[in-house]
Amino acid sequence: MADHKLLSSLSKLGFPMFEPAEQLDVNETLAEVVKSDDTRLWEGFPVLLANAADTYQFAPDLVEQHLDNQWQKHHFRRLMLFSGALFSLYHLSFTWWNTLKKSFSEQEKDLVRTWKMDLVRDHAVQWDDAVLDSERVKGLFELYFEKKAETDKRRKEKHAEFSLEYALSQVFSPKQKELFRKKLGGLPLTKTEKEYYSRTVKKKVVALANDGLHSLAKKLLEL
Repeated sequence: MADHKLLSSLSKLGFPMFEPAEQLDVNETLAEVVKSDDTRLWEGFPVLLANAADTYQFAPDLVEQHLDNQWQKHHFRRLMLFSGALFSLYHLSFTWWNTLKKSFSEQEKDLVRTWKMDLVRDHAVQWDDAVLDSERVKGLFELYFEKKAETDKRRKEKHAEFSLEYALSQVFSPKQKELFRKKLGGLPLTKTEKEYYSRTVKKKVVALANDGLHSLAKKLLEL
């Protein structure tokens, strides 16, 4: 994978400072991050893993297929343990992590506990020659949380908007829906529109606002 392609792929996995690529092999991208030996990228590894897990494409064995030697696989294992320590700090759980924990040695369990406390105390997380800055690690991860929360909020708002539009279309004709929105927005109506609104649209609005009708409709949906 060329460097520019790696940086592009990283954008899709949560590093917004990089340009997005059209296609992304999640497991190959993670392998390239491992092989980079770049601790600044390693500090963002938990973000990459969290995003990869969200796509349901992450598979540790597939990442290992892209690694060249045991030393790289060793670092990959350490990066997963380090990410798990951070996930534990934020009370997060992923299927791959729950599976991985079953294979932990006692030494690895101790490492996860130690690194979690290092993150809590803002101490550097270390193994072999790698030294990761806890504050930067948590800052990147919290930025991921903020962006994810904003994305989820926009998704919910868009869903609510589509749901409302669909519901209005079930009750009102296009013209009636137009008058409904104009009246709701306080926009002026022509004489003809006022008469049509009063004669047709308002009756439907009154019916929709009836608490008894609303309650009956909910009961019908539960049957």
